[in-house]
Amino acid sequence: MIMAVGSKDLSIDKLDGFDDERLLEELRKAKAELFNLRFQSATGQLESHGRLKAVRRDIARIYTVIRERELAIRSNPADAKEEDK
Repeated sequence: MIMAVGSKDLSIDKLDGFDDERLLEELRKAKAELFNLRFQSATGQLESHGRLKAVRRDIARIYTVIRERELAIRSNPADAKEEDK
């Protein structure tokens, strides 16, 4: 399942269900999209300036979930699966 970066599909609830590798993959895709959007903006080709804001927010959400897992504020779904075994 591929998610659109900058969409309602990339909510905190959805991000909670992802393992660390998936979060890092979503982060990589979001950063690549942000780079492309900034390039389009600089060349005057950007059609939707609101997309920049949405992608930056998605990146912040992903970083928040990663940091909360580091601080053990949020549980990692991969850890929960290992405990069930």
